Amino acid sequence: MYNQLASQEQIDKTVTALKTNGIDSYVAKDSADAKAKVIELIPKGVQIMTMPSVTLDTLGIAKEINESGNYDSVRARLLKMDRKTQAREMKMLGAAPEYAIGSVHAVTEDGKVVIASATGSQLPAYAYGADKVLWVVGTQKIVKDIADAFKRVQEYVLPLESERANKAYNITTGSFVAKELVINREITPGRITVVFVPEVIGF
Repeated sequence: MYNQLASQEQIDKTVTALKTNGIDSYVAKDSADAKAKVIELIPKGVQIMTMPSVTLDTLGIAKEINESGNYDSVRARLLKMDRKTQAREMKMLGAAPEYAIGSVHAVTEDGKVVIASATGSQLPAYAYGADKVLWVVGTQKIVKDIADAFKRVQEYVLPLESERANKAYNITTGSFVAKELVINREITPGRITVVFVPEVIGF
């Protein structure tokens, strides 16, 4: 149910609602077009944080940002820091970069966005800290309403994330949703942009 691509009617309705709620969006032709659009939207040399995202990894966006040398990658900088002695500085860097990019877990047809997290590390930048936020989102994540969004997180996203966490970090107990952020509206024009991909990508 939650891995079915949205219809064109659903996409159009969602894009219109997002615009009403202060969130810009772009509907890509395919994954290659989505990646090209994202790169177009990010100025060279800008400070940018790539949040953990299967979507970004699949499209090669995270690698482009963190390894190309074309951007001031916060994640690349964090990997060189010592969490024992620089934890506070690391939190500050991740919470308020110039740009933050990642994905979300659900977008409702009335223009609300839901992001679930175990640690909450990506949420401060999305909610307020980053000057610009870019989300790359497969259209299978479009749902009817906020109740359906929360249901999608619990019944579809969480089991897949638990499986991923087990493979990546050997977390056999599974993942969990400790914190959820709902963006009902963005008050700063042009701050948030959603790039929709008409492919089942990420979860």
